[in-house]
Amino acid sequence: MEPKVARIAALYYGGLSLGAALLFIVLTAGSKYDNVARFGGATWILLLGLIVTMPIFIPYAKKKYSSQPVSKEESHFGHHH
Repeated sequence: MEPKVARIAALYYGGLSLGAALLFIVLTAGSKYDNVARFGGATWILLLGLIVTMPIFIPYAKKKYSSQPVSKEESHFGHHH
C-alpha cells in the first residue's frame, strides 16, 4: 500500500475511533463512574473502534486514493457472489 493511502486510511479510522472514545469520556463526565472506569472504557472503545473500522476504511482509501490499480478482491470487499 502506498504511504499516502495508508496515512489517509489511518486518518479516517483513527479519527473516528478516537472521536468515539472522546465522546465516551465527555458523556460519562459527572457520572457515578470514577476516572479509572471512564478512561478504561474509553480505551476499550478506541481499540474496538480501530478493529472494526480498519477493514472498512483501508480498502475504501485504496480504491479512492491509490494511483495503482486495485485488485479484484479489494474492489469487491464485503460483496459475496
